[in-house]
Amino acid sequence: MTKTNTNWDLGECIERLVQEHIAASHTAAQEAIDRAFASAAKPAVRTEAAKAPRRAGKKRPSADIAALGDRLYRGVCAKPGETMAVLAPMAVASARELHRPMTLLRRAGRVRAVGTRHRTRYFPMVNAAASV
Repeated sequence: MTKTNTNWDLGECIERLVQEHIAASHTAAQEAIDRAFASAAKPAVRTEAAKAPRRAGKKRPSADIAALGDRLYRGVCAKPGETMAVLAPMAVASARELHRPMTLLRRAGRVRAVGTRHRTRYFPMVNAAASV
């Protein structure tokens, strides 16, 4: 009879351990959910670096942008179908500095662009080429 008692006691212990494991898992899951919703509800804490205002670059005078645009346009006419990386040394500027002048040239209809991103190639417009 002690064997049956021992089997019964063993079954009780296993059942209790399973219930404790389920309760602990439920508690851990509930705490994780509470943390997730608490962090979503709170505004993000900004660090000192993030609190500082963005450092705005100095605006270039429109005359400088126009002069850069003219040099860029001459480069496009001299080497049609080239990328900004090839045109930049001809305009004596970096490719990044030429973004705004190229945008203005395209809006004015003096240059057209074919391609995307770093594969963009620039061509002078036929009607604008006669005016230079």
